[in-house]
Amino acid sequence: MFVPPPGARERVGIEVESGLVDPDTGRGVHYAGKRGVLAVLETMLAEWGGEPQQDAGRLTGVLLPDGSQVTLEHGCQIEYSSTPASGVAAAVTDTRAALERIAELVGRFGLALLPGAGLPFDCSGTVSWVPMTRGAIMRDFFTRIGEPGSRAREIMATALSTQVTLDYLSAEDFTEKLRMQVAASPVVAALLVNSPLHGGRPSGLLSHRSHAWLRMDPRRCGVLPPALRHDVGVDDVIGWAMRIPMIYHRDQDQRYRAAPDRSFATLLAEGFDDGSWPAFDDWASHMSQIWTNVRVRRTLELRAADGPPHHAMPAVPALWTGLSYHRPSRLAAWELLGRYTERDHRAAMDALPSEGLRGRIGADPLRELAAELLRLARDGLVARVRAGLEPPHVESYLDPLDEIVATGRTFAEQCLRRWESASDLRRDPHRYVAAYRV
Repeated sequence: MFVPPPGARERVGIEVESGLVDPDTGRGVHYAGKRGVLAVLETMLAEWGGEPQQDAGRLTGVLLPDGSQVTLEHGCQIEYSSTPASGVAAAVTDTRAALERIAELVGRFGLALLPGAGLPFDCSGTVSWVPMTRGAIMRDFFTRIGEPGSRAREIMATALSTQVTLDYLSAEDFTEKLRMQVAASPVVAALLVNSPLHGGRPSGLLSHRSHAWLRMDPRRCGVLPPALRHDVGVDDVIGWAMRIPMIYHRDQDQRYRAAPDRSFATLLAEGFDDGSWPAFDDWASHMSQIWTNVRVRRTLELRAADGPPHHAMPAVPALWTGLSYHRPSRLAAWELLGRYTERDHRAAMDALPSEGLRGRIGADPLRELAAELLRLARDGLVARVRAGLEPPHVESYLDPLDEIVATGRTFAEQCLRRWESASDLRRDPHRYVAAYRV
């Protein structure tokens, strides 16, 4: 699972989660009905082709003919996952075109496609749950563990993000990329806070999404502890993941079942309650039930940051690619950030929802560290342009983040100012959706 295939090369994948919302109220759609997300997926499958993705016979996604996917999140959000592209610009071009195509389709249902970091006019009590069997198992699991899982329903129901998947090519490459990405995650998350509205009003936080992630079973979310070591390797990640309980698995009839409340290592030794034993597919499923800031699978999935407004979507893959795929930038970023402890990281993530870029990690201001990361990322992108791997305009993708560092006003703070302005959004959901939809 963690061995790069022969001929592996550095590619860029983008995943954008969006709400399907009513343009007037901003509220998310239901699964069923004439304007439900099921009708949207059925139309997509009929008109665009591809393969249906199902859970217990219910349509939950479409694998499109070009290899990209549209899948459902638990609260009827949709996620577009691009095919891996050769560079940032190609991935951005593909993703923009796909989102515009999806927006046109949902527009025919009288709906709007709304990316960002959350459904701003909903909460867990107002959404319609997608009838996925694993979703019900997950909700039961988080309820059962009590306070550590107390905000999981908000994540499942309303959270959105823009994620990036990048490749590693060798054991040394894995170490260098993973440790840097984990070390940089609190800074990047602070730079991109963008979920200040919840349930139709300011929540008092800059990132309601980050706030909710703090109580979605911290054993499997947030900081990936072994990655803060300078010599972290695949075996360290495997050993750490082995100690975490599995949430669900598929039985011999391929139906989702709740897993016994035991670590994966114990399941390997004792088996499931039905007498079966974990196989490789169960291990792959277990790794997908871990949502750390950087998720390790065949790729490295960057998950820490809120999704930005649609116009700034390219900034996320540009930032991570510039830092990760240029070795001098990668090593310099680790040199800058590798000194912080796990305790420093957790304290920074605890403060991040309310403080955003005004916070600190250790004794150091996040805003100053963000400025240096942006400089290193730009150096990395320039090097890729010179090597013929990117077109020259790719540098401009970072401009919205440079503006944030220069002014100190994050996307969340920009949104709040617009929301309260009598000459702009006027606290009106219709105006908000018109301003931020695709």
